[in-house]
Amino acid sequence: MSGGARLENANPVIFQRSGERLLTASEEDEDVHDPIDDREIFDLIRSINDPEHPLSLEELNVVEQVRVKVDDAGSTVGVEFTPTIPHCSMATLIGLSIKVKLLRSLPDRFKIDVHISPGTHASEEAVNKQLADKERVAAALENSSLLEVVNQCLSSRTM
Repeated sequence: MSGGARLENANPVIFQRSGERLLTASEEDEDVHDPIDDREIFDLIRSINDPEHPLSLEELNVVEQVRVKVDDAGSTVGVEFTPTIPHCSMATLIGLSIKVKLLRSLPDRFKIDVHISPGTHASEEAVNKQLADKERVAAALENSSLLEVVNQCLSSRTM
């Protein structure tokens, strides 16, 4: 976040992180077909950095595994996220960061739907419309300043 700007949610509630996923032998075997599941998608997005706080989206309860839906056979992934406050101005940026992480991580065959949990944001419809519009997402990622912010959200933090 830029210096001197006021935080919208200065004292967010911090949630405990879930444990690491234990891999089975068949998941580690490259010769065995391992369908992508909800937990795998959650593991990809849980560590995305919040744009305003030095916390992950999981720690702020913005993303939860129960709000991830995957149909590997149908090549669809749906992620519902919940902004920490109903007027969060960072909601579109958070959704874009989730979408970019999944676009970069998943095979091209997947259709990715990222949207705000119903009833949790004042501009839910407008944000969802932006996130669902491929051309608007592509245009946003051509903006070098915006892409830099997204990349900061996706960068690994040192703990």
